[in-house]
Amino acid sequence: MSSFSMDRLPVAGLLAFLLLPILSIEIGDATTGAPAEEYWKSALPNNTPMPASLSRLIRGRSSVNNGYDKSATKAQLRKACGIYNRYEKSATEEQMQQHHAAGVALFFLESDIQPGKKLTLHFMPAYVAGEKFLPRGEADAIPFSSDKIPEILSRFSLSPGSAEAAEVAETLRDCERPAAKGERKACATSLESMVDFAVSGLGTSHVRVTSTAVVAGGKEDSFQKQEYTVAGVKRASAAAGAQRLVVCHAEPYAYAVFSCHLARATRAYTVSVVGEDGTAAEAAAVCHTDTAGWNPKHLALQMLNVKPGTVPVCHFLPQNDVVWARS
Repeated sequence: MSSFSMDRLPVAGLLAFLLLPILSIEIGDATTGAPAEEYWKSALPNNTPMPASLSRLIRGRSSVNNGYDKSATKAQLRKACGIYNRYEKSATEEQMQQHHAAGVALFFLESDIQPGKKLTLHFMPAYVAGEKFLPRGEADAIPFSSDKIPEILSRFSLSPGSAEAAEVAETLRDCERPAAKGERKACATSLESMVDFAVSGLGTSHVRVTSTAVVAGGKEDSFQKQEYTVAGVKRASAAAGAQRLVVCHAEPYAYAVFSCHLARATRAYTVSVVGEDGTAAEAAAVCHTDTAGWNPKHLALQMLNVKPGTVPVCHFLPQNDVVWARS
């Protein structure tokens, strides 16, 4: 931001300057052309569709001053993110027992996603971390560091020692954790910064962006554990030899924050499935084609009874997460 002297501003100009952040928030909520949407359209050619999971966060109805979604299932959100992108971790015996008892295909082989294949699945509701994206200028002006936790908690009226404060601290630690070997990672604190990271990582602005969406009888958010039949499979990237993806996982925070990482040796699919009760889902699936560096005791490898580096390992993304691929 360019420097200037505040005492040189006329009173009317100073008042307008101070009110500008408030006005921009109100206008962004009230209109269909929010700045983040305009940035999406300008940065991504060919009218790239925006997943509903992201557009909901642009149109969040809450004030940014109390934007922490206290109704979100944050423990589930944290667990889902940890299961999918902590390849160096081993699963405990308790975790193995829990997932065996759940009886769902949390992980599966690439050969399992073909028409007619049956999978027992339990899609989770689209709980979100924060209720809305902040405009990039506002997000960049707010401290985002473990060293600034007291200031962050005060900014969002969160009590030290509360569950929300613990989630904020854990998200900051996750964001500051080094990237896995061979990967790039960053936490996107705005939609604009997510777009920039994805375009930079994939090396192109010609992208496809997908997320999991569940619909039952034309109505969203119908969830129960049941057997689904694969009705169709489509590669997320049409680019020849594409083996890079950017996957962004929603993180619990006072506003919308995503932990994004550039994954190599991966393939993404959109898998159409239909449940026994008629529930339909367009599920985003990611398959890791090189697991040689994974912990042999990783939950996925144990559940599938395979060794590191032998076969691709796949999983569906929760409804909050998004995957970016070259178009």
